[in-house]
Amino acid sequence: MKTIRFLAAILLVITGVWHVALFFKATSDPNSIPLLIFGILYALTGILLFTPKTLWVFVGLILPMIGMIAASVKIGVKNFDSTMWVLILIDVMVIVCCAYLIQVRKKSLD
Repeated sequence: MKTIRFLAAILLVITGVWHVALFFKATSDPNSIPLLIFGILYALTGILLFTPKTLWVFVGLILPMIGMIAASVKIGVKNFDSTMWVLILIDVMVIVCCAYLIQVRKKSLD
């Protein structure tokens, strides 16, 4: 379980840094402000996933879902480029890791 939590944390930090880098690449783009906000939130959540608190696993599950929905609504799936698809793939991987951690924790409490 520690490996899966570590993987989710690392992926969130990586995608957080990547979002912030994309913000600085295109600061005049109106979609760049949400990139910065989600980048900071992803990186912070990734760092906090290294702590043993279960709260951050739930945040790691919900935040990428919000990011994917927001990107799909704001940009539109048909307008996604390859970078966006990689970020979505990372989000899906984080969601799967966090969902697994929650499920395993739930089973151990039963």
